[in-house]
Amino acid sequence: MRILGIDPGFAITGYSIIDYIGNKFYLRTSGAVLTEAKTSFPLRLEKIYYELNNIINEYKPEAMSIEELFFNNNAKTAINVAQARGVILMTARINKLDIFEYTPLQIKQAVTGYGRADKMQVQRMVKMILNEEKLPKLDDITDSMAIAICHAHSAKFAEKL
Repeated sequence: MRILGIDPGFAITGYSIIDYIGNKFYLRTSGAVLTEAKTSFPLRLEKIYYELNNIINEYKPEAMSIEELFFNNNAKTAINVAQARGVILMTARINKLDIFEYTPLQIKQAVTGYGRADKMQVQRMVKMILNEEKLPKLDDITDSMAIAICHAHSAKFAEKL
């Protein structure tokens, strides 16, 4: 199974493509769609759409797993992330991907076995599961890997959006 893991955002959208074959994980690519703060918001959303569309067309994932929207104290940020998430979901649907959504608690549980794990515990487990020497500097990219791993561990129980 080839999975596109997405950590949604409007400034940074982390992504990774992971193959899960016979209980083994293979990281195919990972990175981030970065948008500039001084760029108009519609152009930022457009960049997210085009870059993700290119990634999907190049790597041909079967499914996309995405983190459920997490509300914080800043309503403006939450609204902007929700809009970016909408563009991401639309991009997946246009490309006929099955979409699966997971909460931060589900992701931590699937990756570490503990739903309240801290960021360092999740990063150590992602590194070990993917057999990588080092992880990217951006947490958003590592989070996208964890989201893809979560789907691989949960796929048989997951419901499509």
